[in-house]
Amino acid sequence: MKTKITELLQIQYPVIQGGMAWVADYHLAAAVSNAGGLGIIGAGGADAAFVRDQIRKTKELCDKPFGVNVMLMNPDADNIAKVLVEEGVPVVTTGAGNPSKYMESWKAAGMKVIPVVASVAMAKMMERAGADAVVAEGTESGGHIGETTTMALVPQVVDAVDIPVIAAGGIGDGRGIAAAFMMGADAVQMGTAFLVTEECNIHEHYKQKVLSAKDIDSKVTGRTTGHPVRTLRNKMTREYLKREGEGATLEELERLTLGGLRKAVVDGDTVNGSVMAGQIAGLVKESTTCGVLIQNLMRQMQETITENQKRYYNE
Repeated sequence: MKTKITELLQIQYPVIQGGMAWVADYHLAAAVSNAGGLGIIGAGGADAAFVRDQIRKTKELCDKPFGVNVMLMNPDADNIAKVLVEEGVPVVTTGAGNPSKYMESWKAAGMKVIPVVASVAMAKMMERAGADAVVAEGTESGGHIGETTTMALVPQVVDAVDIPVIAAGGIGDGRGIAAAFMMGADAVQMGTAFLVTEECNIHEHYKQKVLSAKDIDSKVTGRTTGHPVRTLRNKMTREYLKREGEGATLEELERLTLGGLRKAVVDGDTVNGSVMAGQIAGLVKESTTCGVLIQNLMRQMQETITENQKRYYNE
């Protein structure tokens, strides 16, 4: 399948794996890239030495394009930006900030730069800064979120910029991919569906929490602080939302979630940890390899498009 994104990134399928902190390590990134998508290493809050090691281990397992997601609020972001150039990383995605100060060095190194955006204004800014594409991420996604839904955001971003747009947030199967293309996207970014793949090294308790999730299990904490985060409901979210409603201070609320993602991912504490997942978690019911998942996604997308052509054109 060819789109502007598959040609830009030299990948087989228009599926990009989200750069989830503590989750998206070299095992997952390599597996997704080997399966024809674009695997992404999640730098999160890690230091530059860790990111360099992850890049080199990915290269040992994979000779196809892959990327690194840089959280720009990371105190070591400057050093990580240099490591990406030194290691010849083909693609970088960014979040939690403006990557403009790194753009010149990244582009000079031949890297494809794809910021994650949650608004039309940010998409336009990133295009002016020299971004090769943008990920328009709706509020349905897991982790740190914006306010606009994917269905509302993606077509507005597509209309606003000339660079390719990747849709993200609330996409969990081939039907969602087909819908993203109908809105003008050239690829999708998915995170939650990859959480339960065999190559994803998160704790089994985390995987089972996602696999057993229902449509009503998604909760957003931190709206009053200006830093909303989507997770699956548990004891931590109930306590957080209770205290948030009572007017707890930012410091008090932050203590509740300090180290919460690591608790869930590494320790398997799905009661007190932050089990980040998107609203689409209720659709994720099977654990497979990344290769099988991507093949199933592409098959279902093609079937959806064909079935709807028959339905609406009476073919």
